[in-house]
Formats: sequence, structure tokens, C-alpha cells
Amino acid sequence: MLRFLVNLGDYVHFAVRSLVALPWAVCRPRALASRLFDILIGALPLACVAGLALGFVLWLHLHHVLERFGAAGMLPRVLALAVVLEFAPTGAGLIVAGRSGASLGAELGSMRLTEQIDALEALGQSPLRLLVAPRVLACILTLPLLTVFISYSALGGGYVAEALGGNLSWVQYRTESLRDLRLEDVLPATLKTTVFGYLIGTSGCYFGMHATGGTEGVGQAATRSVVLSIFLVLASNVILVRLIQMFG
Repeated sequence: MLRFLVNLGDYVHFAVRSLVALPWAVCRPRALASRLFDILIGALPLACVAGLALGFVLWLHLHHVLERFGAAGMLPRVLALAVVLEFAPTGAGLIVAGRSGASLGAELGSMRLTEQIDALEALGQSPLRLLVAPRVLACILTLPLLTVFISYSALGGGYVAEALGGNLSWVQYRTESLRDLRLEDVLPATLKTTVFGYLIGTSGCYFGMHATGGTEGVGQAATRSVVLSIFLVLASNVILVRLIQMFG
């Protein structure tokens, strides 16, 4: 228990220091753009496929349920609300946590074990500003963009299912899907993913910066990064949804 509390305190301290260092990432636009490209483009194919599958499967499930209650006409609205307000943000967080969380932990872990980070510190440079801040900020900026892609892909998947088994045209489907979506609901649901990005970035960087034990330590850093990132995304989502409801 004591060890857990010590590790928790170390992570919180690291996360706060990373937050303070974020403005320095803006001063290195090329490094930031490179990390943003890697994270976004790397996760984009999986996000689009996941969105299409999500929209298609949700349509199949909801169609039969709503049809039993004579409310099949509400399907596009229900699908859009479920996807945009919850499934897309959470899905984006989990995709980036699984892919980039491991990548950050392994990359920085390798740099730690090959003493590249020690060399930066010996030269008086701050690894937090040079290595951590661009990666964390890239995660923060990527999540909302990825959420939008998943939302559009899921709504597209829903329309494919509607075209195969329903009777709405594209114009009708689009109109019904957007009928109940309000900016004051969509914006907080999308922007909450910036918190997911911050937590994923700091988790991956934390375990990478503290990797020990050779190649096995790099693997452990990657694994722990993914586990903690997924846990923090799910836990923070519960808290953020409640806060949005309270102050929205």
C-alpha cells in the first residue's frame, strides 16, 4: 500500500510538472507537428474502421429494440446522440491509450536505458521540456480531432445499415441525425477528450522516463502505460460526464 501511494505521488508530481512544461512545446513547432502527425495518422485508420463498425452494429441493435416500441423513426437521432456524446469520445481515448500509450512508454523507455535522457540532463537540458511536453501536447490536440473522425465514421456506418435495411434517404437520415444534437452538448463531450489526451500522454511518458531493467523494462513500461492510460480514461470519463451534467 505504501509503495502504491509513493508511485501515485510520483505520477501526480510528474503530471503537474508536465502541465507546467506544455507552453515550451509550442516553442518547438517541428517536434510538436511530428508527434501530432505520428499519433493522429497512426490512429486514424483504426478509428475510421472502429467508427464504421460501431455505427453499423448500433443501428442493428437499436433498430430491433425501437421497432418493438413503435419508435423506429427515432433511430437516427438516438444513434447520433449515443455516438457523439459518449461512444466516439470514449472510443478515441481507448484507441490512443492502446496505441500511443504503449509507443510513448517504449520510446522514452529506450531513450532512458540507452542513456540519451541522462545525456540531455548532463548538458543542462530539460527532458521534460524537450521530450515530454511535445508528446503530451500532441496527445491533447489529437483526441478531439480523432473523436470527430469517429463520429462521422459511425454516422456513416449507421447510414450504410439504414440503406441496407431501412427506408430513409440520405437527406432524411442526415436531417434526423442532426435534429437533437446541440452545440452545448456536443462541444463539452468533444473537448473532454483533451483531458483523456493529457492523462494518456503523461502516463506513457511517466513510465518511459522511469523504465529500468534492460529490454524487459521497456516492455514493462509499455504495458504499464497502456493499463494506466485505459484506467484513467475510463475513470476520468465518469467524473467528467458528471461535471458536465452538473455545470452544463
